[in-house]
Amino acid sequence: MPRKICVHHEKNYPCSCGMGNLYRFVEPVILLLLKKKGRSCGYNLCTELQEHALTDAQIEKAALYRTLRQLEMNGNVESTWEAGQSGPARRVYRLTKEGERHLDEWVIVLENLSKSMSRFVRETRKPRRKTASRKTKTVSRAA
Repeated sequence: MPRKICVHHEKNYPCSCGMGNLYRFVEPVILLLLKKKGRSCGYNLCTELQEHALTDAQIEKAALYRTLRQLEMNGNVESTWEAGQSGPARRVYRLTKEGERHLDEWVIVLENLSKSMSRFVRETRKPRRKTASRKTKTVSRAA
C-alpha cells in the first residue's frame, strides 16, 4: 500500500494510520517471505502465506496478487518473467532496497500495535475495582 501522510504523527513516523488497510496484514507477510526466500513466484508465496499470516482470516489469492501489483507499482518489489521448465512462464518477484525499508516500517508499526494490543488485554483483564456504594437520596415532590 502506498504510505499516506498521517495527520496525527510526525511526517516520517511509520504509523498504522498511514499504512492503509490493515485487514489481514497481507503486505508485511509478503515482504517478509520475499526477504527470507530471496525470490519467489506468486504460486509459491500463496502456499506459504497462510502459515505466516498474522491473523486467522483466510487470505485469498486475489488479495495476494493485488498486493504484489501494488508493491511493485510502489517500487517495493520487482518482477521478471521466467520460462517454466514444464508449463507456462511465470512471474518471479524479489524484494528491492525500498521494499526492505518498507518492511522495516512495518516492523515498527506492528511492534507499536503489539504494545497497544498487549496494553488493551492487560487493562481488560484487570479485576474491576470495587467502588464505595453511594446512597442516593430520593426526593419526592409535593403534588
